[in-house]
This record gives sequence, C-alpha cells and structure tokens, in this order.
Amino acid sequence: MAIARSQGSGSWVLLSLLKSFLVWMLILEVCFLVIGFPVVTVITAGAAVAAIALLPLMPINAVLFVVSVVIGANLLGVTLLSTGLTLKGVYPHEVSWLGWLNQEASANHVAIYAACPLTCDVHSAVLRQV
Repeated sequence: MAIARSQGSGSWVLLSLLKSFLVWMLILEVCFLVIGFPVVTVITAGAAVAAIALLPLMPINAVLFVVSVVIGANLLGVTLLSTGLTLKGVYPHEVSWLGWLNQEASANHVAIYAACPLTCDVHSAVLRQV
C-alpha cells in the first residue's frame, strides 16, 4: 500500500511540474510578444536585413533559414527560462503579479458598467418613491 501511494504521489509531482512549465511558457511568450513589442519589431527588421543579405549565398533558402533561426531562438529562450523557473520552484500561482491565475475574484474591484451613470440615478429615484 505504501508503494502504491509513493508511486501515485510521484506522478502528481511530475504532473504539477509539467503544468508549471507549460503555464510559464505561455506567460513568458505572451509577455514577450505583448510587452516586448518594440524588441519584436527590431528583431523582425534585423531578420529581414539578414534574409536580404543571405539571398546571394542561399537564393532559395535564405528566408526560411532566417525565420527558423529567429523562431528557434525565441522558443529556446522561453523554454530555458520556463525550465529554470520550474526547477527553481517558482510556481506561477505563487507570484503576486499573476493574481488572475488564482481564479479568485477580488473584492476590491467592483464592476462599473458604461450605462450605470445613466441608469443608477433612475434606479435610486424609483426606490425612494416606493
């Protein structure tokens, strides 16, 4: 019985590490593309210049080669960072600025709808008359 419990807990740990790794990959890739947009623009411009420079040497495969190197470097960097964070024991649900991962509604944020300034006063006036 103890062996079955130990084997089961090992698979849960592995599944937890895999989940953490995949969530870190998603978070880092999205942050790189959204927040690092100026860097992505510079990388894209550099890749275009590199593809044009390689056209005389590799007329057919220059663009494919440059695009593969850029995408591969991006994925390798995100994968290494995700692996490092996962192996270090930093889990995404424990990071304070990733509160949306906890799926808990914050009581501090009250939804204010666009029509509320128009209808809230009408609703309160109707309640006062009743």
